[in-house]
Amino acid sequence: MPNWFGMRLLKPRTIRGQLMSGLILFEILVLAIVSVVLIREQRKELQTRTDRRLEYQASLLAIQGSAAMEDGEYGTLDRIVRATTDAPSIRSVQITDLQGLTLVSSNPAMKGKLTLSPRERRYLRELDKPVIFSIDSRTREAVAPVRVGGAVKALVWINPDDTTDRIQLRKLLTVTLLSAIFGVMGCTVFASLMARSIAKPIGVLMRATRQLIRNSEDTSSFPLAVTSANEAADLTTAFNLMVASIQEQRAGLNDTLALLDSMLANAPIGFAFFDRRLRFVRVNQLMANMNDLSIGRHLGRTVHEVFSGHAAELVAESIEYVFEHGRTVENLELFSEAGSEPGGGRTWLTNVYPVRTGADNVRWAGMILVETTERRRAEDALRRTEKLAAAGRLAASIAHEVNNPLEAVTNLLYLIRQAPLDDVSAGYVDLAAHELARVSEITQQTLRFYRQSTLPAMVNVSELVDSVLRLHQARMAALQVEVCRHYVPDVQLFCFAGELRQLFTNLIGNAIDAMTPNGGRLLLRVRYARSLIHPDQSGVRVTIADTGTGMTKEIQRHIFEPFFTTKEATGTGLGLWVSMEIIEKHSGTIRMRSQARTDNGATAGTVFSVFFPSVQELAQV
Repeated sequence: MPNWFGMRLLKPRTIRGQLMSGLILFEILVLAIVSVVLIREQRKELQTRTDRRLEYQASLLAIQGSAAMEDGEYGTLDRIVRATTDAPSIRSVQITDLQGLTLVSSNPAMKGKLTLSPRERRYLRELDKPVIFSIDSRTREAVAPVRVGGAVKALVWINPDDTTDRIQLRKLLTVTLLSAIFGVMGCTVFASLMARSIAKPIGVLMRATRQLIRNSEDTSSFPLAVTSANEAADLTTAFNLMVASIQEQRAGLNDTLALLDSMLANAPIGFAFFDRRLRFVRVNQLMANMNDLSIGRHLGRTVHEVFSGHAAELVAESIEYVFEHGRTVENLELFSEAGSEPGGGRTWLTNVYPVRTGADNVRWAGMILVETTERRRAEDALRRTEKLAAAGRLAASIAHEVNNPLEAVTNLLYLIRQAPLDDVSAGYVDLAAHELARVSEITQQTLRFYRQSTLPAMVNVSELVDSVLRLHQARMAALQVEVCRHYVPDVQLFCFAGELRQLFTNLIGNAIDAMTPNGGRLLLRVRYARSLIHPDQSGVRVTIADTGTGMTKEIQRHIFEPFFTTKEATGTGLGLWVSMEIIEKHSGTIRMRSQARTDNGATAGTVFSVFFPSVQELAQV
């Protein structure tokens, strides 16, 4: 029984008991600390006052003794000592010589004796001023020098009487203890009242909660009345809100299910769920649109009735695997060849995963379907570009091999010219040399175009543009394209010549395509200029303009995007994208204006203006 009672005191089970016991313990601890600090400080202050009083009394007695000894009136010393001893704060006084022999003492029996303790004998040496020291842990003593004619002749010893100080300290301790007792009692009463105000609403809340636990449908006790403004009131309010929220959740369960259905139906990816017989049990609208069937025509039908061919087999195998092993099948690619399904030539990426209703029970198999047709087309375009690049490298290799025998034939024609020929033969030789020069120039241009430089160098921009024009010369002649050149002589630029040749080939080739099949005029301008964005930056501006069909505003917004093309089967959509990377690599900028051709006969065409700053360092990419 005592142990149980002690545990109840140390660990009360109610908020009221916990608050009271905690507050009482806290008050006792605080009052104990304050009492210890207060008593210690009071002791220190009493000791300081005692030391000052001793120092003053010792100094005064030393001065009086010095005057009496200087006049030879030793009887006066006895009167001074007795008068000093009459003070309530002094227990005993004595005057000794420098060897410790008592000259005058408040106790006449001590006169002429050596009464100093070993600790007091330490102060028999010459002193300059009064000294206060401790004889033991409770007793202090003062010693002061008595000077006669400027020399120390004797020592004054004063032992204080601290009875009054101890009585005063005892009274202070008594007052402190009484204050602590009244403080603890007052805090106990205050804690009891406060705990009652806190515990009462919590008790009401507990009873109502137990009623709700017994019957979750019985909410008649709520909302509870809030009668205070503390944390208990906040807790009661929170319980009221929680019960109201539960009621709202029950009432809105159908709305939540409808919302989930709406989210599933309008998700940007396809969702489907299957049972163990491979039948559709749920499908969203996007999945239905992918299969070009309504949602109703999916439900209850098997995978083979919706999908066809190899795609149906893959989906069926994946669903069976999920039901058998309980693991997800990821990144399964489905294909539909043109004509095999509506919207043929499409691809999808799908994941099939288990839908569990228990730890090991797979209830359904879910499928997430994402169409990747556009991504596949982009990859195909990239592969076509790689093939074109490989074909270009092969063409360069062939041009290199063709160039070797061309040089031999050129030398043979030179030797034939040295022999005597008639006019007809000489004419044929000149014609052969001319045509052979054309073939040699074409091979050289092909080699120059595909032989990329690894380091930038100073290049004549006009000659670079003309080398690109010679590659398109035959095509421009067939289309009757008029070429207008406006070159400033000897325009030099520090650049990667091969990459700029590729850039100008893309722009000039696009201009010629825009003028097919009716021809037109191609304007080329090369000159020194300043940047329109940074006027203090000088460089080279190359302008390529055509009188072709032009572009609409919508096309202009996308021409620099990868894989965007208006040339249908013949275009890859990478030309202007690569051209923009080349321009950025050279820290350049490009401006474009275009006017699409309309039925009213207005002027159409496109102008590309490329600016390259004059720099001596370029990034190696």
